[in-house]
Amino acid sequence: MKTTNGIKSKLILMNFLEFAIWGSYLVSMGIYLSSIGLGNRIFWFYTIQGIVSLFMPALIGNIADKYIPAQKMLSGCQAFAGLFMLLSGFYCMSAPDPQFSVIFTLYTLSVAFYMPTIGLCNAVAFNALNQVGLDTVKNFPPIRVWGTIGFIFAELLVNFTGFQSSYMQFLTSGLLSLILMCYAVTMPNCPVKSSSSSSSLTEILGLQAFKLFKNPTMAIFFVFSFLLGVCLQITNSYGTPYIDSFQYIAQYADDWAARNATALIAISQASEALCILLIPMCLKRFGIKGVVLMAMFAWVLRFGFFGLGNTGSGVIFLVLSCIVYGVAFDFFNVAGGLFVDEKTDTSMRSSGQGLFMMMTNGLGASIGTWVAGTFVINRLVDMGPDADAAVNLSGWQTSWFIFSAYAAIVAVLFIIIFREKRKKRETISLEEAEDIAGGDPEGMPGINK
Repeated sequence: MKTTNGIKSKLILMNFLEFAIWGSYLVSMGIYLSSIGLGNRIFWFYTIQGIVSLFMPALIGNIADKYIPAQKMLSGCQAFAGLFMLLSGFYCMSAPDPQFSVIFTLYTLSVAFYMPTIGLCNAVAFNALNQVGLDTVKNFPPIRVWGTIGFIFAELLVNFTGFQSSYMQFLTSGLLSLILMCYAVTMPNCPVKSSSSSSSLTEILGLQAFKLFKNPTMAIFFVFSFLLGVCLQITNSYGTPYIDSFQYIAQYADDWAARNATALIAISQASEALCILLIPMCLKRFGIKGVVLMAMFAWVLRFGFFGLGNTGSGVIFLVLSCIVYGVAFDFFNVAGGLFVDEKTDTSMRSSGQGLFMMMTNGLGASIGTWVAGTFVINRLVDMGPDADAAVNLSGWQTSWFIFSAYAAIVAVLFIIIFREKRKKRETISLEEAEDIAGGDPEGMPGINK
């Protein structure tokens, strides 16, 4: 019992650190970039995150499977992620006029090594639990939830220290990466699976899963996964800059929410952790299509409430937007993961889940953030450091309503086009739902059965 509790404690701290690294900058970075005149480039920082997610996790995971134990690979990746993030912070600290090209290059290198660590953390955890004879389905979710807690902790830390508007958020993230670099090597050894036969590039990248597009139902579902994935990073990119802008409008200048944008957005992650409790009941009652539709309309409300809200009398709409985020994120990822799990052969399930992630968090999120920034936000909102926040307000509101209308169109098309052949299945347990939702805070699903 002492051994199992010790392993659980070590894994809890590992997950806490893993997502605190991400939470240190993911939702607050836009505020700092706007303050140094890079507001019109915000979308690139979130777009590149999705682009590197298309290939880096698969490549690093393949190396960890065959050559370097996962705990050592985790340590090495965090070393590089932390180093480049620290260099980004130190550059911003020393440069009187930080240049986009330098910050973006260092940031890209950092996230290229960070994104694979989410999967590596899961691999290390599953290996450790199996070594002491613990059921991963039962024991991993309570451990993984500490990752969400770590993310929220980091959000609140950078908010209440004032780091949300400075380069200190990059230094905080980099320091936490180096701590995890040292801590990861204390994890139980993950054996490699050496193979005399080399894998093709198609196998390494998981591209064989594209065979699933031959099935019309699966093809339609993956297309809609991409269309909804477009929404995933928009509020992470622009939510805090929008809320933060209210402090530069006279009537909202003294509002608590205007000065604590990152803390307000942290309600989204708290909602995510709590909304999972509703999933078993909703899946049983409404089926996978019904639950996916709930997620789609939750995105309609997520954006719509942003457009209606302000940090004064309308702060309730901002809070509601954060609350419905839990449904938008959890319901889509869990139901989508279950659908892929049900419709794919056992030999293709892992590849199918990888394709689902690629369509949502890779292609969908990257293209969605780029389009949102280039063709909506930057055309309707002046993101310059000397912009008039009061004048910008109508542009922000119009932008959120455009995104809300897009989500509504996707939902209506899904109702019309997608046909689910319902079949009886065992009711999903809360533990299964938590395990399926055990990806990163922005929607990287993980199926472990």
